[in-house]
Amino acid sequence: MSEEVRRLPIVGVMGSGTDPHEERARLLGSWLATLPVHLLTGGGGGVMSSVSRAFFEVRLRQGLVIGVLPGPAPREGYPNPWVEIAIRTHLPYSGERGGGPESRNSINVLSANVVVALPGSHGTASEVRLALAYGRPLVAYLDRPEQIAGLPAGVRVEPDFDAVQRFVLDQLGTASQNGVSVPG
Repeated sequence: MSEEVRRLPIVGVMGSGTDPHEERARLLGSWLATLPVHLLTGGGGGVMSSVSRAFFEVRLRQGLVIGVLPGPAPREGYPNPWVEIAIRTHLPYSGERGGGPESRNSINVLSANVVVALPGSHGTASEVRLALAYGRPLVAYLDRPEQIAGLPAGVRVEPDFDAVQRFVLDQLGTASQNGVSVPG
């Protein structure tokens, strides 16, 4: 892997592990693949699989699909077929327990330069809370706040994909100050 590829910023996409929200996830994943970024998810099904597949299928992309997997025992469906770098953890918890110290969600959020939340449940809400706690740039690509169960107040919710794109590009623009070149 070239030094240039290693230095790409990471966009974390968080969302349902069961419902693929196919249209929204594929639109986001395909667009992210046109940027010089890596995609990071929890490596499983649902939104994680949909966005990973869309990103993976774009020809001439620069970034890789990264999956941070729950552990310690292998789980069915992890990693999904589009994960190129699987980061295996010893951290078993997810869902309602996703905000605790034995969840991989902190790794997901802390590894991302910017976080995009798609519809999901308690696990997605815990990742959103962690992003807020860790000060990670965050946008929720939702039609309405109720699409993430227990979404904390004050989270920026954007139903418009163009607004999500602008947010991500604005946030990645700060990465260029750290020696990473991104379009802006």
